[in-house]
Amino acid sequence: MDKKALLSELAIDRDSDASPSSARPLKWLLLIAVVGGVGFAAFTWVLPIEASPVEVRTAVVEELAAAGDSVLDATGYVVARRQATVSSKTTGKVVEVLVEEGMHVEEGQLLAQLDDSITRAQLELSESQLRASRASVDEMMVQLRQAQLDLERTSGLAERKLASQADLDRDTLAVEGLTARLARVEQELNVAERHADVQRQMLADMQIRAPFAGVVVAKAAQPGEMISPVSAGGGFTRTGICTIVDMDSLEVEVDVNEAYINRVFPGQPATVALNAYPDVQIPASVIAIIPTADRNKATVRVRIRILDRDDRVLPDMGVKVRFLDDEPAPPPVAATGVVVPRDAVTETGDEAYVWVVREDRVARRRVVVAGPHGARLRVVAGLAGGERVVSFPSDASGDPGLADGDLVQVVN
Repeated sequence: MDKKALLSELAIDRDSDASPSSARPLKWLLLIAVVGGVGFAAFTWVLPIEASPVEVRTAVVEELAAAGDSVLDATGYVVARRQATVSSKTTGKVVEVLVEEGMHVEEGQLLAQLDDSITRAQLELSESQLRASRASVDEMMVQLRQAQLDLERTSGLAERKLASQADLDRDTLAVEGLTARLARVEQELNVAERHADVQRQMLADMQIRAPFAGVVVAKAAQPGEMISPVSAGGGFTRTGICTIVDMDSLEVEVDVNEAYINRVFPGQPATVALNAYPDVQIPASVIAIIPTADRNKATVRVRIRILDRDDRVLPDMGVKVRFLDDEPAPPPVAATGVVVPRDAVTETGDEAYVWVVREDRVARRRVVVAGPHGARLRVVAGLAGGERVVSFPSDASGDPGLADGDLVQVVN
């Protein structure tokens, strides 16, 4: 085929009508647009747009305590009124430690033994000096007795003119001199006895004993270490053997804001809940209000007695204290259920219900109301502590058109 024929085949005939195949894409596009419009209209008609969330206020359902209403809540710590870090009176080397953490010790029980080799040798020296002083006293008493006999003989001879006055004076002065020397030796004997007593006490101080009955909560020294009643300024000398706590002296100390201290008084009943056991309410009472305030924290310290202490109460534990009314607590059967605000319960005839909020949606739930509990209502069925319910304004006649599953927004 020649080149001219090829070029003629490639030429476009602009005057001819468009072929049927060129109009087919346009028809498909129109069909897709129509179908899409119909589908969008059906989708919007079948699935309506979700309504905006309803703003509500909520309240937390609280468990009912076993005691009466509290007038004030505070936090504090368990402290021991009788606690001691036992140390020695003098610097010494620890030979033996006879206690471990958690051990119960009695008053006067041996806790540790210090090296007493030098002290024991000094005691033996003092006792030897004491024996020498006693021998000197015995010797002086013999000499004094001899001098007294000589004086008696000389006096008899002098009366018969057989001894001179000089002999009589000499024997008299000899008795007086020996009497004075005996008095001095007796005083030296007393000094030796006192010195021996000091050495015995120093030897006894090498044995470290418990000052009172309690439980060992910390062991600070080991055999071979040096111990001193005062810090030596280095890291190789201990200042104590162990720390003993009298568990019977445990009590609670709380700092109460001075704006609410007028709600607390000595003898006021209270309950103590350990942070480790929040469900256990321990009866307690106020011992005293410390008559001074902390100007930096604006608080007043209050001491609280634990009336029923058990082994779960340990020093330095965190606690929550509820100060109660000065009224007898209600019977245990009345202390069941939970409490909610009055405006959270809607009553229609014989039925009472609340709106429970869970994951930004509400659900209507029927409850059983036992009666008022102060400014709130006591619910004995239908709710659990910790749940959140809708609390309507006091001037509202009911819920603002809520329904199960409605989307809500909590505003408080």
